[in-house]
This record gives sequence, C-alpha cells and structure tokens, in this order.
Amino acid sequence: MSVTVAPVSPSSAALPGARRRTRVLALPEARWALAALVAFLAGLASEVGGAPYWVSGILYAIAYASGGWEPALEGLRALREKTLDVDLLMIVAALGAAAIGQVLDGALLIVIFATSGALEALATARTADSVRGLLDLAPTTATRLTEDGEETVPTAELAVGDVVLVRPGERIGADGPVLDGVGEVDQATITGESLPVVKRPGDEVFAGTLNGTGALRVQVGRDPGDSVIARIVTLVEEASRTKAPTQLFIEKIEQRYAVGVVAATLAVFGIPLAFGENLTDALLRAMTFMIVASPCAVVLATMPPLLSAIATAGRHGVLVKSAVAMERLGEIDAVALDKTGTLTEGTPEVTAVRPLPGSGLDEDALLALAASAEHAGEHPLARAVVAAARARALPLAPATDFTAEPGRGITATVAGRVVTAGRAGTDAAGDAADGATVIRVTRDGTPVGTLALTDRLRVDAPAATAALTSLTGTAPVLLTGDNAHAAARVATATGLTDVRAGLLPEDKVNAVRTLQDAGRKVLFVGDGVNDAPALAAAHAGIALGRAGSDLALETADAVVVRDELTAVPAVVRLSRTARRLVLQNLVIAGVAITGLVLWDLVGHLPLPLGVAGHEGSTVLVGLNGLRLLRESAWRSGQPRDRRG
Repeated sequence: MSVTVAPVSPSSAALPGARRRTRVLALPEARWALAALVAFLAGLASEVGGAPYWVSGILYAIAYASGGWEPALEGLRALREKTLDVDLLMIVAALGAAAIGQVLDGALLIVIFATSGALEALATARTADSVRGLLDLAPTTATRLTEDGEETVPTAELAVGDVVLVRPGERIGADGPVLDGVGEVDQATITGESLPVVKRPGDEVFAGTLNGTGALRVQVGRDPGDSVIARIVTLVEEASRTKAPTQLFIEKIEQRYAVGVVAATLAVFGIPLAFGENLTDALLRAMTFMIVASPCAVVLATMPPLLSAIATAGRHGVLVKSAVAMERLGEIDAVALDKTGTLTEGTPEVTAVRPLPGSGLDEDALLALAASAEHAGEHPLARAVVAAARARALPLAPATDFTAEPGRGITATVAGRVVTAGRAGTDAAGDAADGATVIRVTRDGTPVGTLALTDRLRVDAPAATAALTSLTGTAPVLLTGDNAHAAARVATATGLTDVRAGLLPEDKVNAVRTLQDAGRKVLFVGDGVNDAPALAAAHAGIALGRAGSDLALETADAVVVRDELTAVPAVVRLSRTARRLVLQNLVIAGVAITGLVLWDLVGHLPLPLGVAGHEGSTVLVGLNGLRLLRESAWRSGQPRDRRG
C-alpha cells in the first residue's frame, strides 16, 4: 500500500477558519471504504435474512467496486509501466476468491483492505496537518503604514522594506525587526517558548506570532513567502518528497519480491493440484498465500516514522531538509561544535569594569565615560559598552569629533575632554588570559581604566553538550577560529576537553574529515556562515540561526530556527527514535508475513483470518510510525536543566 502526503500550499492553508485537523470523511479513501463497508454489511444481512441470492450478489459487487476500483486502477497503471504494485495482488486475490465461489471472503478482503488504506491516509494526513497548522496562524491581512496613513493589505502583497503596524492582540504578518514600540510577543509557534518575550526596537519578530501588549511598528525583512513559517512548510514538503536510504532499498527489492510472490502463488496453486488436490481448495490456498505474502507492511515501515519526525521537528522550529537527513542524524556518533554563535551568543558583553587608582573615577563613571565616547560607534564592542551603560541606567554625555580607526579604536570629545577607547596591550594580560577582549580607556591621553568584554555563553550550552555527550558516548569536539584562551574558557564552562582553536574554515573541514577517517559519523553544529564548508563535509550538519540564513539552508541538513542549542540533542534523539521505530516496523512486518505464510503452507489458514492478519499488521506498522507526531516525542529528547 502506498499513501501520498498531500502538499500544503500557503495560499490554501492560510484561509480564514482553515481546519487544523483533517476530518475522516474529507478523505476520498475514507468515503470509498465506508461505501464498501455499508454495501458489505447490507449484503451479509440480506444473505442471513434469506433474501434472493441476486440481492446479496449485487451488494457484494458494489462492495468490490467501491473498495477496489482505485487500487485496481493504480495497479494497472503500474503494470503498464512494467512494475508490479502490491495493491494489485490484493485485488487479484479478492477476484480469485470470488471466482471459486468465496464471494463473501473476497468482499471481506476488499472491505478490510479499503479500511486499512483509509486509516493510513488519515494518519498520514495528520503529518501534513501538523505543519499546515502553522500556516493557519499567519494572518491574511496586515496594516501597512504609508505617507498617507494606514491601509489594510493582504500579507502576500507585503514587500521587503514595508512598515506594518501590529496592535495589541494581533498576529504579526511578516518577519522583520521592530522599528518602534515595546510589546510582549507570544512566539511559541516558532521558538517553543512557553512565556511571551519582550520585543524592543532592533529585536526580530516572526510572522504568525501573537503580539500581546503594546503596539509595534515592524519593518518587513523578508518576502512573506520566505518567512520562517513558510520555510518550515516548504522544507517539510520537500522532505516528504525525498526517500531515505532504507526506503530506497525496500523499494528496490519490492518489485523482485512481488514477482517472487506471484511465482510462489502459482507454485502453491499448481503443485498441490498436480498431486490431486481439488481445484477450489488449491486456488483458495493460493489466494490466501498471495494475500499474506504481500509486503504492504514492509513498504510502510520506513517513511511514516521519518516523516512524522520531520513534522514534529518542524513544529518546534527545527527544519530538517529531507528524509535522508533525518535518517543520518540518528546515525551520528561524534559531534563537532563551533564556538562563536553556537556555544556562545555571538555578541560581546561587558563583564568587568576596572578604573585605575588615581583616575578619580568609580566603575559607573568609567563605564559612562566610555559609553558616551562609543555611542556613535557601529562596532559590536561599542554597542556592548553602550548596552552595559544603559543596563545600569547611567546618563550619557553628548560626544563630538567622533572618529573610528579600524583595529585601533575610537576617539571622541566628551564634556570637553578627549576620550579614546581601544584594544589594550599587555597591561591587561590577566583578562586576556581568561579569554576576554580588553578595552583601555584614556582621557586627555591618560589611562583611566579598562573594560573586559566576553562573548556570553549560551544559557543552555552546558546542558546541550552534556546531552550530546550522553547520546554519542564521547564529548563533542570544539572547533573555533578564536584564540586558545577564549576557546579554553568556553570549553571549561561546557565540560569539553578536546579543543582546537585558531582554525580557518578549511582547518575545520580537515578536522571533521580526520574524525570521519577514524570511522566516526560526525555531526557538525555551526552558525551556517563561515562554518558552511564544515557543515557540508560532515555526515550531518545543523546550523543555528534565528533568521535561518540562505547559506545555512543551502549547506546544512537541518536549521534550528529558534536558535536554541538544546534543540540539537532533541532532534538527534528524535531521529534515533524514528530509526528505532523503522526497525520495529520491519520486525513486525517480517514476523507477521513469515507467520501467516507458514500457517498457510503447513496448515489451513482461513482467508478471512489471513486478510485480518495481513491488513492488521499493515495498519499497526503505519500507526506505530506516526507515534512521533505526539508532543511527548519531542519533549523526551529535550535535555533537562541541571542547574537546580
């Protein structure tokens, strides 16, 4: 049996009032299965009630037609392409049973076959629904601000650079930075965060998230078709069209197996007949054999678990690009991590303010002086100094004559005094040894103090590295282009011991290949920009990026949109669970087929029981794979916070 995942189009999925869950009778497979069941039950009732035979015959014929026309048509199309569809074997077996007078048994086969197909279609549709539900959250209209005032436009017509107004209680219509206003935004649909996040000017917001309090002016940063939500849907759709190596292997042998089933069926029919068994018994045994030997459950063993895992990861902001990638993530046994932007936030912060004795300044005065001079600067270090002063609510004096010299620092006049701020030398060796960047501040040429800045460690980095260590059995390797002191500080904080610092992008690739040459299947986790070569070279690559950059999407196998490091071990564990379910499904299918075939060959397996066993195992395999759609499948992979 084969079930196709219906595509999810943004235009249709975003309609007002779109349903989040597919209704049973909305599926054609379910309607035809219901028609077959009703006709079968009516035929059985008429037969038991003593009605003329032709009445039950017509009703059974309706059951055959309504439940079997579609798989028969698909089977014939496949036959014209010189492939043998296992669905066609079911139809042939049902017609064969009817030909020897087992009309009731054949109709029962059709009904159970159609019902199992409907259940598979419904379960598979839930995979698409789980992703379609994200697009349902995106508003269809937005309030665009123009020179003439406000206008309501469809979100699909928004262009990059437009400014939209988002009032309290409204959903945000596009991805982009906040220009003005402060609001609490519920972005659980994208980041999975349980509490609203305060958004201020400069912060990025996502389409489909809910603005709780305060009006926001948001500049459209991406075309609506490229929003995070749209990317999730697009990537899951693309993943649904790919096939994992296990599935490709199954499909490769499926045709040969199906031909073998036909040949074996002829043997099961012909050999007993040649030894004197009557025609009806020989044909019934052969039809039963064809049913129970068909590999329907094997065909469904692989893709439902992988597609369910992809959909579940997508709901939590992890974009897995293909079924191949999902399967690979579960195979990794070593992890290599970038530092800046991966284990750290990627933005510096002031960690120490040290006024020099005799300067006449305390910590606040030194920080305010430096921030006043740096206020016009665009360098990340300058922004960090200004942010630290604002965090302490320090007043900043106006600065004039601002100049910046790359690599040396800035000079400005503050309150009539010439202030400079630049990289310190050997007088700050202590802070540098701790991995900090040190800025020396002078006033009228006299040093007055230093500021130490470090790239802040992600709060979830220790828990994530511990979880990855537990998953693979070895601690991740830290690969960074930063200096050894900074790398050592991060490694100590996260419990890593294998640290390789001062690496160029090609050095990271060589490090990954060295691990692979040693027989390891390496997962590389980076920010998706300068780490792109290593992401591409690894067995699997995951890029962290709140915005999901184009380069990350091109090079990595998965992108963590919500920029949360704990999502990495979660998706790896999810992939391993999916691979475990694939193995379970193959075992279930193999045991069911083997048991039923042996029963039919050495004993007498009643046709209805054979049908029930075959179709039951098929449905069981499909539903087992779809267990990963449950929320608990993701939560079980999240590392626990061990900070107490």
